[in-house]
Amino acid sequence: MENIHFTEWKDEVRPAVKSKKEEFHYMGYESVTEEEIWNCVLARLKKKKEEPRLHTLVDYILSLSLNDFMTWLTIQSYKEDVK
Repeated sequence: MENIHFTEWKDEVRPAVKSKKEEFHYMGYESVTEEEIWNCVLARLKKKKEEPRLHTLVDYILSLSLNDFMTWLTIQSYKEDVK
């Protein structure tokens, strides 16, 4: 199972993504979607040289801070404006 690509684990880690979304909603950011959280985590993982294991992927999701997410979201909006 270690050779599986992390995008194929999306369904398996969906509860962690949902939990993170609910956490952000509880903090008042109700427009955050699961897809945005997933894309943010994928962007962070692409910086790594090797693919993470499943437990590492879950750790990335659950340890995603609101500050890191908002920074990523801001950068994405700037990138879309440039296009």
